[in-house]
Amino acid sequence: SASASASAATQRLCGKANGRKSTTTAIRSRASAARVTAASSASSASPSYAFAKYQGLGNDFILIDNRDAPTPVLSSAQSKQLCDRNFGIGADGVIFAMPPGLVGDGEDYSMRMYNSDGTEPEMCGNGIRCLANFVSDVDNAAPRKYKVGTLAGLIQPEVRADRQVAVDMGEPVLTPSKVPCNLPVTQDGAAVRAKMEVKGETWLVTAVSMGNPHCVTFGREGECDSGGIKVAELNLAAIGPSFEAHPMFPAKTNTEFTEVVSRSYLKMHVWERGAGATLACGTGACATVVAAVLEGRADRKCTVELPGGPLEIEWREADNRIIMTGPAEKVFNGVVSV
Repeated sequence: SASASASAATQRLCGKANGRKSTTTAIRSRASAARVTAASSASSASPSYAFAKYQGLGNDFILIDNRDAPTPVLSSAQSKQLCDRNFGIGADGVIFAMPPGLVGDGEDYSMRMYNSDGTEPEMCGNGIRCLANFVSDVDNAAPRKYKVGTLAGLIQPEVRADRQVAVDMGEPVLTPSKVPCNLPVTQDGAAVRAKMEVKGETWLVTAVSMGNPHCVTFGREGECDSGGIKVAELNLAAIGPSFEAHPMFPAKTNTEFTEVVSRSYLKMHVWERGAGATLACGTGACATVVAAVLEGRADRKCTVELPGGPLEIEWREADNRIIMTGPAEKVFNGVVSV
């Protein structure tokens, strides 16, 4: 009948349509599988590294356990990419826990580091506190003191039960040629309150090395002895780079702009060599107290308030060594392919 013929025709058309849909679905499935396979192959072609993110008063670092290899597993360019806060993990630097032997016998491990711009500093005060807690966490170790080889020499951080880390930072270096800087000697073999021209203004600065160079200032000439600078009012980005790359510091320098609140309390904002403005700088806090003591502005035991929080610094008169105490906290763990 006409009705039966129409029904048969309809079924044939539906069958063809369903066949086309099945073919299209199969093609899409195969294409999707191919994309997944390609992505998996690309991912497997790139080495992956476990890391942990730590911060010390907001000065943040990517930490990698590199103790099974003699050289850092990442290059300076790869480290710079990972430090990018928009296109990477985001950090002020990448720190590698390395095998012992960088300085000499007796080390527990050593430290290598790249700044966020890919340069390699001698050492980092906040960074070594983060490194100490990182290694302690990886090894599930009880609170203890470590001997860590760095490009600045042997540094000894002590992990305490409250997770604070006290670091024996060694002795400050004050001889200008060893900082290194080209400032003149002004006091007992050191460059203290030396005049330095920056962008048409004369600043009084003190040069200190904590294994890395520091330029500490309490203000411009005529200003630092009449109230001094107020760090909250500083345009750090406008002036910091001119200090960092100043010709008086051939290896560039970290710069600490310091406000004296009392003889036991200082406020400091830092422009770090290779990283710019950061929330904290451990070696900078140590250098700041040394400069404040040499200039007669502070006692040997001070709290140094940084944008990220306070550090306790003591420059011991008995043995000339500096002890820095502060926090170092884990933010998260992860795995990254590079």
